[in-house]
Amino acid sequence: MVGPSLVAAEEGDVAIELNKLEPKGSDCRAYFVINNKSDRTYDTLKLDFILFRPDGIIDQRFAVQLAPLKANKRTVKLFDVSNTSCDDVGSFLINDAMECKAGTEDVSDCLKGLSVSSRTVNELSK
Repeated sequence: MVGPSLVAAEEGDVAIELNKLEPKGSDCRAYFVINNKSDRTYDTLKLDFILFRPDGIIDQRFAVQLAPLKANKRTVKLFDVSNTSCDDVGSFLINDAMECKAGTEDVSDCLKGLSVSSRTVNELSK
């Protein structure tokens, strides 16, 4: 890839943007900007992520908890990808929504309500 691009998927209630990656010791810190455009407060949003290396080979699978997400609010969340250099990150796939709740109620078809984009050379898809 030549440089950063902003590629967005279909519009959803919750927009998740991979904003940047930065080295943090032996880890790679990923910053996500999440825009909850709905009137719903998410108490649980646990996603199943797959990390692909630059050559397209799956490197690891992990869960990320992005909640709580307040209604109609933009939020920054970050997490560290353990023992992984940022140079070894090719792309992220949101494989599934493991848990998705507003209050105590499950949100049906949560994955469908997510839109994804990236401001980095690393793709974020679902």
